Amino acid sequence: MKFFVDTANVDEIRELESYGLIDGVTTNPSLIKKSGRDFVEVITEICSVTDGPVSAEVIALDTEGMLAEGRKLAQIADNIVVKLPLTLDGLAACQTFSKEGIKTNVTLCFSANQALLAAKAGATYISPFIGRLDDIHVDGMELIQEIRAIYDNYGFDTEILAASIRGPMHVKECALVGADVGTAPAGVIKALVKHPLTQAGLDQFVKDAAEAGIKV
Repeated sequence: MKFFVDTANVDEIRELESYGLIDGVTTNPSLIKKSGRDFVEVITEICSVTDGPVSAEVIALDTEGMLAEGRKLAQIADNIVVKLPLTLDGLAACQTFSKEGIKTNVTLCFSANQALLAAKAGATYISPFIGRLDDIHVDGMELIQEIRAIYDNYGFDTEILAASIRGPMHVKECALVGADVGTAPAGVIKALVKHPLTQAGLDQFVKDAAEAGIKV
């Protein structure tokens, strides 16, 4: 499973890139707002930091507006993925971008039927929001399983990009059911390496090495 970091914080992206832990970046208007910076400026800098796909979301709600904004975003860098809402207008824009060779991420997916439509429209990625489903007592992981089954049934190339990941358990569960990508905040990605027994073992090794006078 590939890891994308969900952030507009360039320092976080640089740190994870230095560890070799991420394959791409997702952003949205809310994350850009938190950065307090200009939208295009942030996206441009992110694209200069990573070679992986960078999802940049359109603001328009109508097809023509999405097409105009998406084409402009796609000119920023070769690794831009235009993020579109899962609406009829968004699907129409997705189909056009697919024909033009512009990669897309269809976002705010909450049902298998929506994911099926996005795949038929030629989406590069579909973003089911598992955490938000969990918030309303619906099993978000069941949605990933349903989408995986449908895509495998019909040979769709659209990649399942699990979004709204809230913690390490979500990551593990997404990997087990076959999500192609998981996008999560930097803190969640870094937390994947942590385990109390790993730390306890390391502490013991350091203690034993010091007592034995071991030096390399």
